[in-house]
Amino acid sequence: MRGRGVRRYNTAMTDSAFEPLPFARGPAMKNRFVLSPLTNMQSHPDGRLSEEEHRWLQMRAAGGFGLTMTCATSVQAVGKGFQGQLGAFSDDHLEGLARLAGSIRAAGSVSAVQLHHAGSRAPAELVGQPVSSSDDAAGGVRALTTAEVEQLVEDFVAAAARVDRAGFDGVEIHGAHGYMLTQFLSPETNRRQDRYGGSLENRARIVFEVVDGARRRCRPDFQIGLRLSAERFGLRLGEMRDVAQELMDQGRVDYLDMSLWDYAKAPEDDGFKGRSLMSWFTDLRRGAVRLGVVGKIATASQAFEALSQGADFVLIGRAAILHHDFPDLAKRDRDFRAVATPVTPAYLHSQGVSPAFVDYIRSFKDFVTAS
Repeated sequence: MRGRGVRRYNTAMTDSAFEPLPFARGPAMKNRFVLSPLTNMQSHPDGRLSEEEHRWLQMRAAGGFGLTMTCATSVQAVGKGFQGQLGAFSDDHLEGLARLAGSIRAAGSVSAVQLHHAGSRAPAELVGQPVSSSDDAAGGVRALTTAEVEQLVEDFVAAAARVDRAGFDGVEIHGAHGYMLTQFLSPETNRRQDRYGGSLENRARIVFEVVDGARRRCRPDFQIGLRLSAERFGLRLGEMRDVAQELMDQGRVDYLDMSLWDYAKAPEDDGFKGRSLMSWFTDLRRGAVRLGVVGKIATASQAFEALSQGADFVLIGRAAILHHDFPDLAKRDRDFRAVATPVTPAYLHSQGVSPAFVDYIRSFKDFVTAS
């Protein structure tokens, strides 16, 4: 596709990247940089906010991110995907969520909670019996009944309403990375015979019901976003474009967050090769819906390039672990690059990364030193 580090972006984007980005609902972002929702294992076992999680997110909000998003936050106790996961499935979580929303707002950033259910990817030691769209006897996974799917929709909606009550500006619904909503969208994992299986319309029904329910239950200016994977996890690229286009045409969401794995990659589907994966989404009719992309954006120039190729905003993941103030650094130095890895645990601690988060990061190849 291209050599990384080669500047191919429109230099005008270096200025527009730091201009406000309005949405159809809720506050505008002060720039085009969003903190990607990152698994970090820092919260309390019952899902309540910890001091470590609060510090991690408050530092990113103060570091210049236009929108600061939490990690994947469970909407059901039986839907947890990892130890130390933030929760929004109980009013016991309200106090911590409200404190966090206030801190993010005070730092000048838009705030969002990513709502999540792990589905078949939920560890049995955390949830007991994992559930999904369909049975997987080999994996010990049970299919949800139709009534349980309806309850899952209600629990996503109730979590969105709880986040609204806590004072956040919005939520992002996690429909990517092989988790529960992806398990419904994929024809490989969804073999249901009811109204939630079969056609793309039926497989995507749960996503639209969650979005519509949250829209009805939350205040009129509450922002609702959706994260989708474009491919992998049994998904079909053409179908994901159709889902994205339908959401945009109907204005059901305020933004789509397309998780591409690598913003510059080519599609895996031979029928879509010849252009970048990102371009299959940037050319959709957007109306008032904003489009963000995430995937291996670790330098200012890569962020500017993604914006110049049609994204409305970029989400920063691993580079935000390394630099709590990545947007501010990119604004001061348009050629800024994230520090080379591996880095020491002490360096990560200086960036607001807790010991539990450091232990998790050790699973990243060559990211952190032994000591």
